[in-house]
Amino acid sequence: MTARTAVMGAGSWGTVVAKLLRDAGGDVTLWGRRAEIVESVNERRENPEYLPGIELPEGLKATLDPAEALDGAEFVALAVPAQTLRENLTGWVPDLPADAVMVSLMKGIELGTCRRMSEVIQEVADVPDDRVAVFCGPNLAREIATGQPGAAVAGCADEDTAQRLQAATMTPYFRTYTSTDVIGCELGGAVKNVVALCVGMSVGLGFGDSTQALLITRGLAEITRLGRALGADEHTFAGLAGMGDLVGTCMSPLSRNRTFGENLGRGMTLDQVIAVTKQTAEGVKSCEAVLELARKHNVEMPITESVVSVLYHGMPIKEAGISLISRSPKPERYGV
Repeated sequence: MTARTAVMGAGSWGTVVAKLLRDAGGDVTLWGRRAEIVESVNERRENPEYLPGIELPEGLKATLDPAEALDGAEFVALAVPAQTLRENLTGWVPDLPADAVMVSLMKGIELGTCRRMSEVIQEVADVPDDRVAVFCGPNLAREIATGQPGAAVAGCADEDTAQRLQAATMTPYFRTYTSTDVIGCELGGAVKNVVALCVGMSVGLGFGDSTQALLITRGLAEITRLGRALGADEHTFAGLAGMGDLVGTCMSPLSRNRTFGENLGRGMTLDQVIAVTKQTAEGVKSCEAVLELARKHNVEMPITESVVSVLYHGMPIKEAGISLISRSPKPERYGV
């Protein structure tokens, strides 16, 4: 049976997921807010702004009308910037199909509330947790768009719903696994962006692989500590939604957050980097919410704290690095 999906957001990842769903045999409509992108998807089968040169599959439709996209959808995949989710979703609620599964493609924590994206969805759309799923993993949009082998995790509190999303996204080049640990999946996706900013800063400063490995490993420890405090399954962080996503985002030059950090490390100011960054680097805004969430639960996250200090409190990057290395050790098990 063909799944009907509305993908709300025509940026790079939203477009790639729409392509993936269509390649898997689904009936897919992509909503975009820019007429030129919608027109290009429909007439030239290309999103020239975010995925130039990538041919989109036949039958993938695009629209400027949210109601048209949402009509009859079994899955509603949300691919807007994390900090705009509440506003956008509030406007779409009247047109949401009664039984649709809401799928978060976003990797962030809401400023002001410290809510995960699934929590925002449940609150705004007034849906139970068995109708909210997350789709996450180490997926760099352009690589998946070209059909390179990839994988993701479909997370939902209800295993049957996770399996439905799994079936809707499986293709010869892409494999989806399932999980019921929504908290772990979301934290892995949100916090890895913050760690990637720090890794990028180290690269911009000229540091090598040893430093990157240090930051990735200790970043994973921060994610795991926060996850433990919030009730996540620690095993999640050893998989695609944890270590997999972290490594991909921290190591790839295609990563927005790593690239953002690199530019800071090379001496650009925050405003300068924002000005040259075409797409949203979610860690830049979510880092403050992640740190606030950690403090609420008495979780130590020194990498996250350093990133916030550099971005928003004027701390020089080199000083932040020295502070990270020279801080007083705390009693803790190795690796966590």
